Amino acid sequence: MTTQGPNTELRLAGVVGWPIAHSLSPLIHTIWAKRAGLNAYYVPVPVEPDYDSFARAMDSLRTIGFQGVNVTIPHKEHALRYADHTSPYAHAAGAANMMTFRQNKAYADNSDIHGFRVAMTDAGASGAGRAVVLGAGGAARGVVNALKGLGYLNISIANRTHEKAERLAERFELEPIDWEERSNVFDGVSALVNTTSLGMTGEPPLDLDLSNLNPETIVADIVYTPLETPLLKQARAKGCKTVDGLSMLMHQAVPGFETWLGGKAVVDDDLRQHLVSELKRREKT
Repeated sequence: MTTQGPNTELRLAGVVGWPIAHSLSPLIHTIWAKRAGLNAYYVPVPVEPDYDSFARAMDSLRTIGFQGVNVTIPHKEHALRYADHTSPYAHAAGAANMMTFRQNKAYADNSDIHGFRVAMTDAGASGAGRAVVLGAGGAARGVVNALKGLGYLNISIANRTHEKAERLAERFELEPIDWEERSNVFDGVSALVNTTSLGMTGEPPLDLDLSNLNPETIVADIVYTPLETPLLKQARAKGCKTVDGLSMLMHQAVPGFETWLGGKAVVDDDLRQHLVSELKRREKT
């Protein structure tokens, strides 16, 4: 792919989490920076789980000139606490995955909402019909906001701990569903989203019967290890359109790259193939 002319201004950004070595974000941003001919570096920054460690890390990164960072588990709520200003998206989700440093201020935002909305739009989501969300953590809050932004007015949520589903349902005006009933609520459903870790490599499987699911339903899983989870494989066999975790990951990275590193970020097949190759390489090690 042709790159743009070089830009010699040094710009720094990264991703903060614990653990963080598994993150694909450095590869995404490095590819975009190379395409744009930028003198830019995006690095993984391991930060221990407590808030004090997070705050010290943010102070240090700001001091050495970082433009901003992505924030992942377990610091998304810490980012809200640390920020001087919070975007409506981050406020609505109750979590932030972006911190931007500008004029001695820290700004918290949530591009997970943007990333999931674009990924679903690319798959043809129209906002018609019902949506079912599995899980009630921070990722679920972002997904629910994205679904509402797409026009889904009837959203149901199921979680292994029913009290968490009830709390999220009350906050976002959703319908809570008993976890045991999760395979029996697909009437009129046009979007099904798994935000739990079930089905991820090293985690228990997601036990879900899709026999009553309409083949026109879009099925999404935010997990990308494995890239095709058992849920997506089962959905694809029914003829459903599927959205894997890489789609959301790539699209959520766009606002950060363009804000911090200053280049154009394009999500395309070339980028996806680099990420798929890296996932395959990791499977062998």
